[in-house]
Amino acid sequence: MTGRFPIEDVTPSVSCGRYPAKAVVGELVPVSAVSYREGHHALGLNVVWQGPGRHNEPFTRMRPGTPGLDEWHAVIKPDAVGRWTFTVEAWDDPYLTWRNFVVKKIGAGQGVEDLANDLAEGADVLDLAVKIVPEHDQELVREAAAALRDDQRSLFSRVSPALDLETLLWDHPVRQLVTTTRSYAMWVDRERALFSSWYEFFPRSEGAEIGPDATPIKHGTFKTAAKRLPAVAAMGFDVVYLPPIHPIGRINRKGRNNTLVARPEDVGSPWAIGSDEGGHDAVHPELGTLDDFRDFIQEAHDHGLEIAMDLALQAAPDHPWLKTNPEWFTTRADGTIAYAENPPKKYQDIYPLNWDNDYRGLRDEVHRVVMHWVHQGIRIFRVDNPHTKALNFWQWLIAKVKDEEPDVLFLAEAFTRPAMMNGLGKIGFTQSYTYFTWRTTAWEMKQYMQELLASIDWMRPNFWPNTPDILPPHLQTGGPPMFKIRTVLASMLSPSWGMYSGLELFEHVPRPGAEENIDNEKFELKPRDYAAAERAGRSLAPFITRLNQIRHQNPALRRLRNLRFHEVDNDSLLCFSKRDEETGNTVLVICSFDSTNVQWGNTVLDMPELGLDWHDRFEVTDQISGASYEWGQHNAVRIDPYVEPAHVFVVHRRD
Repeated sequence: MTGRFPIEDVTPSVSCGRYPAKAVVGELVPVSAVSYREGHHALGLNVVWQGPGRHNEPFTRMRPGTPGLDEWHAVIKPDAVGRWTFTVEAWDDPYLTWRNFVVKKIGAGQGVEDLANDLAEGADVLDLAVKIVPEHDQELVREAAAALRDDQRSLFSRVSPALDLETLLWDHPVRQLVTTTRSYAMWVDRERALFSSWYEFFPRSEGAEIGPDATPIKHGTFKTAAKRLPAVAAMGFDVVYLPPIHPIGRINRKGRNNTLVARPEDVGSPWAIGSDEGGHDAVHPELGTLDDFRDFIQEAHDHGLEIAMDLALQAAPDHPWLKTNPEWFTTRADGTIAYAENPPKKYQDIYPLNWDNDYRGLRDEVHRVVMHWVHQGIRIFRVDNPHTKALNFWQWLIAKVKDEEPDVLFLAEAFTRPAMMNGLGKIGFTQSYTYFTWRTTAWEMKQYMQELLASIDWMRPNFWPNTPDILPPHLQTGGPPMFKIRTVLASMLSPSWGMYSGLELFEHVPRPGAEENIDNEKFELKPRDYAAAERAGRSLAPFITRLNQIRHQNPALRRLRNLRFHEVDNDSLLCFSKRDEETGNTVLVICSFDSTNVQWGNTVLDMPELGLDWHDRFEVTDQISGASYEWGQHNAVRIDPYVEPAHVFVVHRRD
């Protein structure tokens, strides 16, 4: 702080302004501060904000919050991708001080003689205001000043014109003794950074053929995988995430179900990157050529889909880097290269990178690889295990890539300690995987969502019910209703959500001793007949399609800042809402966590959070079943998981 008035607790501010806060184009971003002054004179605050390559936007005036707390609030709406900055200013407001005093004195019965000085001082303030207000309002202010000086008028007619300028001089205030904070940064991404629906599949399994004992007969390619894109788009997804598409190492290749010895025909793990056929900048020959991949990207684009590419910074033992840059790896006491371990887990087919031997050389090579794929048309990277790499590297890389291509996005696949996950968000990752999968009760989910809301300025969640690595117990045993429950929660709570293929087929059989699918696709080809399952009525695809339609039809679901929880007297139920202030669109969700039993509950809704008065009656329309009901603050609700495990209501105010 420099200047006359204290300004404290400015938000959004990440780690006291060390890192930029996050927002997306068109998002309503709340700005707040605590500011106060001595005595009874009026204080004013405003936000000055500046977009990339621009001069200051017209400042936004802040309004006081709860009386007595000296909190001030405003909302800004960035409209371009890039780095934005803002400052908060506090200042003496002579007009508002004058107005407050005059109104109180007149109310106390003081006459024109008592107010002589006040009338003169008010006229002087309006003389200053004439130079500030728009030209078409200047004469109005001059007339009000003249009225204050006209001692032939009654007190009422002298002060009324000046008092009526309250709105004009709120928007165009006279500011004195201005105090300015330091500059705070905000990185603004495109809309997809916050609102997106992801679908993960392995291109090598699409169009593949297997024989007895999962023996590969035909390997899928980019051309055969492109045939899956129309169905993915039809389900309402907008991002297709591909596991690594690079050559797969042969040394220490893993076999089916993560066995240590692979058969000659086994295809190995795509995360064991690199062989004599190339490394991170190459395409696996069995998938096709680089031209085939570019065609695949274009085909996805033609269907309204964007391709997210896996960025896994690790190497198979036969990766070209082992020959050209052995210093990028760790040599053990016996002279061997250290393979990846997360005791007791061992990954003999993967060598981790060492960031301390040749940091600059390694970081420059990764930057080259990333930009190579950006130039092929990739604008989203799903980063594998970023918490096992140096954070200063990620901060450097993301900033450098965004400096060259501001619309590139990075999703952190980091299931790790909260401080690390938050740290990755702070240093630049656009989105993050989360603990959503392991929050299995309504109470746990509510608490976790409140944690995410507290970190919203730096960590954007992406909720996944399943991944190739994660088949949680509730999906193993909960049956189709649990699959619905988890997709409702993921898609309605979080603006971004994703799923791994097979979820729509209710794949739920685990590998013994592990929380992942048996016959795991990470180690073998796994063609699926989606169409046959849908024809037989054994597919979740229609339900998923409807959820994604609801998301796209309701602007309230595009944000996380607007998430609010409501009371319901059943611990198996979660009741929450989202409201879009610009359109008034309001979505109210009641979801069961019980996939087996019918649950009843009684709601106590926070009506103002729905844009309603406490006594209002309103109509809700279930976006899944189509049923409509008349509701109020208190409502009884019944959920049968074998019918539908949730209500997704759109709220309509009754005229």
